[in-house]
Amino acid sequence: MQSESREEVLNKSLKAIIVMLFVIVIISLILFKNLFFQPTYLLKSFGELSVDPAIAFKNNKPTFLEFYAEWCEVCKEMAPKVSTLREEYEKDINFVFLNVDNQKWENYIRKFEVNGIPQVNLFDRKGNLKSTFIGKQEESRIRESIANLETHKESQKEIINAEFSSIKENKNNDVNPRSHG
Repeated sequence: MQSESREEVLNKSLKAIIVMLFVIVIISLILFKNLFFQPTYLLKSFGELSVDPAIAFKNNKPTFLEFYAEWCEVCKEMAPKVSTLREEYEKDINFVFLNVDNQKWENYIRKFEVNGIPQVNLFDRKGNLKSTFIGKQEESRIRESIANLETHKESQKEIINAEFSSIKENKNNDVNPRSHG
């Protein structure tokens, strides 16, 4: 009889521990949701915050053009830095965000030879390409290039970091006998 009551107490204790762990995990997710989900949310919002590229290249303002994808881990890591830059410079610079998974932007992807993401292209107010950044970048390096957009240097700078995501081939437009395309 005593062993049965011990077993019941152990079962109740085990259930209480499991419930406590579950509650701790839920509370942690709620408290730290920005840490876990902010970069993904920022990437999703980039498309909505974007200036249309056709307008950006004609309105006589410098342009920050970023190619990204929501699945790109490096893009997620860079998203808070890019968001900070956008908030700081959005009155003076066009911010254009093009998702490489969207077929609508295919001509821009080819035109600017996007092979890895994130790729940031900086243009002066006349639409001249001044800098290209591919992969993970320090915010200070991008800030420096933004500050130099209005200088009359003729050189174009390309900075590639080994930490970038290769673009996944979009097979939505592939035609095969079963695609009815």
